[in-house]
Amino acid sequence: MSKWQFTKGLHDLGHGAYAYLQPSGTWGYSNAGLIIDGDQSLLVDTLFDERLTAEMLAAMQDATGFGADKIGFVVNTHSNGDHTFGNRLAKNAVIIASEAAAHEMREEGNPQTLAQVIKNADSMGEVGAFFKRIFGAFDFAGVTFRLPDRTFTGEETIRVGDKRVELIQVGPAHTAGDVIAFIPANRIVYTGDILFIDGTPIAWAGPVSNWIKACDRIMALDADVIVPGHGPITDKAGVKRMQDYLVYLDRETRKRHGAGMNSWEAAQDIALGSFGDWLDAERLAVTVDTIYREINADNSRRNVADLFGRMMQLERRYASRRDAN
Repeated sequence: MSKWQFTKGLHDLGHGAYAYLQPSGTWGYSNAGLIIDGDQSLLVDTLFDERLTAEMLAAMQDATGFGADKIGFVVNTHSNGDHTFGNRLAKNAVIIASEAAAHEMREEGNPQTLAQVIKNADSMGEVGAFFKRIFGAFDFAGVTFRLPDRTFTGEETIRVGDKRVELIQVGPAHTAGDVIAFIPANRIVYTGDILFIDGTPIAWAGPVSNWIKACDRIMALDADVIVPGHGPITDKAGVKRMQDYLVYLDRETRKRHGAGMNSWEAAQDIALGSFGDWLDAERLAVTVDTIYREINADNSRRNVADLFGRMMQLERRYASRRDAN
């Protein structure tokens, strides 16, 4: 059990390492990290809008003296907006991401598109209502998106004072270019969305087999503290528990594919068991579809609105079952 409470704000992990946590860890409420040594600093991820990111940077300034003006590096662990949309506010930082993540940001990372969807949500029926409910609290219209300044593939080491920050590309998995950040001197790893704790992971890119291997990579590191992309601070047992979910879902999905079900039929048929207590269990619909696309070698463009519709229907079904019990 983690000794750090899952409360909003900056948590001192010791020896110049910090985690910024956002309960409950559901859609859009991600975590970030700060590494300091001497007069140098590195921020792991920004938040989903500039209001939230400014609040985080102000807390860091108050606690450490390293705020918006003094952050030297920002590492974006992947392309999703809840880890990148606040980039502009670290105005003097060099922003670093994997090349695959940067490509996704250039192609898909437009906050104004999300702002327009929220604006039009009331005319989009039930799917629009679902989208507005999970994302309506964020100010996408107020975001000026800043892309990475530097990219890499594979692995890269950054020096923050005398500390090494080892960036390890483990994607494609959750997205096309997932990266984890390991700080050996602190024995801490920041995982981005390779790790969800008490929340259901969602594989937008896959393959899920890569994600399972990424969990092995994290557990093999000499880390005492593991900061997930969403949810409370954890340890290797937390990584193993999420890996178990991915292994289970991959196995059950492949069984149903072999039995001739389509991906939506499979998603509705898979029982969650003890994993059903996690937040956002409906995300299973996307991961099942991703596994089907891998099996079928299907690289066609996805219908994201349809996937959100499936998640909406699963969420309603799961809620009905809970109410019945």
